Amino acid sequence: MEGEFCSSKTSTRNMNTEKRKQGQQQEKKPYKGIRMRKWGKWVAEIREPNKRSRIWLGSYTTPIAAARAYDTAVFYLRGPSARLNFPELIFQDDDLRDMSAASIRKKATEVGARVDALQTALHTSQSQSQSHSESNSTTRSSEKPDLNKYPNPESSDED
Repeated sequence: MEGEFCSSKTSTRNMNTEKRKQGQQQEKKPYKGIRMRKWGKWVAEIREPNKRSRIWLGSYTTPIAAARAYDTAVFYLRGPSARLNFPELIFQDDDLRDMSAASIRKKATEVGARVDALQTALHTSQSQSQSHSESNSTTRSSEKPDLNKYPNPESSDED
């Protein structure tokens, strides 16, 4: 009787640990095939089929760019049946012939670099437009009066 209780307790503890680990992985890894470095860069790599070696796909500033590089590589390695992060964004204009690891790396890094540049530019333009609109709305209230001048009755705010 006690053995059953201990085993069920242990299995419950193991299930909770697994759920916690899965939750942590989902927080850290929003997409398959990528990971985040300590200093904030996102990297992508993929294991070659039937080999122990990996194909390095690059280091990117955004997780989306790293995931797109991974998608490109996995598509060329495993074909249309591959599980992708963004299946709707893979276009099949190239034929799927056997490609070397170097050519797969080249195609994946091209895609990743292009997406990274677009994502970075998009993020930069959004943050600039936000800061510009915020500065316009707060300019009037944050203007400091010159205390060395006499007030000008024409420009007084008392209407």
